[in-house]
Amino acid sequence: MAAGLRLEKTHKHPTLMLAGETLVLDLCGGLWLPEHRTLIVSDLHLEKGSSYAARSGQFLPPYDTRETLACLHEAVVRHDPARVVALGDSFHDARGPDRMEPGDRAMVAALQEGRDWVWIAGNHDAAVNEGLGGRYADALTLGGLVLRHEPSPEPVPGEIAGHLHPCGKVAMRGRAVRRRCFVTDGSRLVMPAFGAYAGGLNVRDKAIDGLFPGGFTAHLLGDGRVFAIGRAQLARD
Repeated sequence: MAAGLRLEKTHKHPTLMLAGETLVLDLCGGLWLPEHRTLIVSDLHLEKGSSYAARSGQFLPPYDTRETLACLHEAVVRHDPARVVALGDSFHDARGPDRMEPGDRAMVAALQEGRDWVWIAGNHDAAVNEGLGGRYADALTLGGLVLRHEPSPEPVPGEIAGHLHPCGKVAMRGRAVRRRCFVTDGSRLVMPAFGAYAGGLNVRDKAIDGLFPGGFTAHLLGDGRVFAIGRAQLARD
């Protein structure tokens, strides 16, 4: 992925500072706040496969929830957080919890055990406010950070949001690589979608690009490393 590009130094789990807080960009797509012992994940979109089947009869392999929870389990085991924040659109629709398999519900309960678990409301799952344990909120403040689902239209220092599912695309030597990514200008940050079926929006799209008028760095989730790539080196779709 790095061939032919001038990339900033890459790390498996690079560290950034935002509003005086330390952020560790986890290769899994989660965000670790060591000073708060908090793991943040965004846009899990659990039960997306079953949502498509229920609403349109379009059948997708029904394993997205299990795969997403398995990745989340790995991150929880590795960090042992005191708090987990799911940053909105944790379910693809408000009926998602009702469609979950008993084994998947049991996995969520096991992940929550002994932890402060916060479900932030998203645009897909704003009506979900009970039934899976944890607590529910529209936003959460941690130190100098403000955690919410949708980025504010105007700059908010210390804001961490999701919703947009950012992906960065790098074109080189006739080939292109497209990966999920964190996007930040050092003042605010947009997280990648964590869900197995979540999909992504190119960071050069105006919905993302317009949030960072002074430019940004996209931290692409590569094979074994997170690659920091400046806006000018990223291609449009």
